[in-house]
Amino acid sequence: MKKDLLSIEDLTQVEIVSLLESTRALKAQRGPVRDLQGKSLGMIFQKPSTRTAVSFAVAMYELGGLPLFLNAQDLQLKRGESLGDTAKTLSRYLSGIMIRANKHSEVEELAKHATLPVINGLTDKEHPCQVLGDLFTILEVFKLKDPRQLKNYRVAYVGDGNNVAQSWMLAAGLLGMELVVCSPEGYLPEKEFIARASAVCGKSGGKVLYEKDPKTAVAGAAVIYTDVWASMGKDEEHDRRKQVFSSYQVNETLLQNAGKNAVVMHCLPAHRGEEITDGVMDGPRSVVFDQAENRLHVQKAVLLQYLKK
Repeated sequence: MKKDLLSIEDLTQVEIVSLLESTRALKAQRGPVRDLQGKSLGMIFQKPSTRTAVSFAVAMYELGGLPLFLNAQDLQLKRGESLGDTAKTLSRYLSGIMIRANKHSEVEELAKHATLPVINGLTDKEHPCQVLGDLFTILEVFKLKDPRQLKNYRVAYVGDGNNVAQSWMLAAGLLGMELVVCSPEGYLPEKEFIARASAVCGKSGGKVLYEKDPKTAVAGAAVIYTDVWASMGKDEEHDRRKQVFSSYQVNETLLQNAGKNAVVMHCLPAHRGEEITDGVMDGPRSVVFDQAENRLHVQKAVLLQYLKK
């Protein structure tokens, strides 16, 4: 049966470890690998993209396959063709689909009717490939030989409880990590994900904690993570969110409350001067652009796992 990657929870701990080990090997041998020669990946974009679009395209190319950009505005979806009919048609042409969608339900609908693997490149609920790249970056930065050692590292997520935070919650639970989500009142992750993370942590021994005070949240953290305060689709809330989140900025003062070896991550794009300062993003603790590069390498591992069969 075909397998999809719609949520980070579609993976087991063993599968995440395997993907991270594969990512390490692929990065070490960066260059053309022809394992997906003759395969094709359709990439549907309902939202703008820089890292997801380029990393998946280059990954597919370097693996010997064909990446096809499919702008949703150029497909018959714009004229009313159903996601089901689109999925059935593309299944006759392609080896896999990566979709960056407005709604998670649309990705689920596409996967329901497709007979080939569907990979979530971002939805309003989750961003699993981003978090896989993040996990690999932590592995790399702290020179961990075994991905299972990630459980010894505390991550503080400071900002909006959005799709990235929600995927991080599930990933932390799966790997037995400790994650602190620090968001203002009313901007915590959705109750569904709080419940799901709690259930996963119950099996792994992981912890997902919730904290309102950023200084308390980053104390003892190995990683301080942030994202934009107004995600795509919430731009009309930007001005109000700037006020609500003003004390949640990742800046030089906040870093003084973290360990001296703590690193800073951001999934990008960043609104410099809002959720993160220039001094932090360009400073010695930042691994933001290593993190961005690693999207390419983890995307290769994902494509090999899902399309090589």
